[in-house]
Amino acid sequence: MSVLLCREKLLSLYQRYQDYVTKNPAATAQLESSVRTLSYLIAGRFADSHELSELVYSASNLLVLLNDGILRKGLSRTLPMSLSQQKLLTWLTVLEYVEVFTEMGAAKLWGEGARWLVIVLIQIAKAILRILLLLWYKSGIQTSPPIIPLDRETQLCGGENDTEQSQVDPAFVGQRSGRVMRSLGATQSLRSRLWGAPCSEDRHRSSQDEFHPSPTPLAPRETVAESLHIAQPLVHLLCLGLCGTRSWKPWLVSGILDITR
Repeated sequence: MSVLLCREKLLSLYQRYQDYVTKNPAATAQLESSVRTLSYLIAGRFADSHELSELVYSASNLLVLLNDGILRKGLSRTLPMSLSQQKLLTWLTVLEYVEVFTEMGAAKLWGEGARWLVIVLIQIAKAILRILLLLWYKSGIQTSPPIIPLDRETQLCGGENDTEQSQVDPAFVGQRSGRVMRSLGATQSLRSRLWGAPCSEDRHRSSQDEFHPSPTPLAPRETVAESLHIAQPLVHLLCLGLCGTRSWKPWLVSGILDITR
């Protein structure tokens, strides 16, 4: 009975948090920035500060991931993929966010042997998830992090500013030079920016592509190259185990794999 009551309270708190994030995205962004800034301020202040700083930094990234998911649901714009693929991407993103802290924590608690064991296990898990996404779900070239953080300035304010942006001329022509220049009011975020001549249709399409990135189609040869890229950390760790951490051979093998790709 107490377990059910506790579960209901947690669900109620989470629902209230969802409502707060949806209604106050600006305050949520400030909270995320404050947590990340705290991680910078902690580093080097006292003993074990590096581990605590990395923990706070990982927590800030996880907080951004959680809030982005809530905001996407509030906008009714889920990722354009199956639920199982979304779960794989989420787990892969979580692994990338916490791997450094997990490595540092293992080294602090159990020594160098545990640190290398954690590194190997995390890289194996990441490789398995990435291979599944590549070969089973045909996700193409994968980004880092796998789930790109939401561009809240564009996505959340786009609906309110569509009318204003439609009235703003995306470019102006210099009176003496005759050169076409993009106006500051029509400038997009760096990730979705178009470097060609400005066009309102291209602007709208790039905003949609930023929210719903389509997978890159890969030929068989490109798929092999992406598979080599995924396997490279494991090959590097294997070479380190065989040749030692002071040997130059693991770095040579990694360089050869880079050239081969």
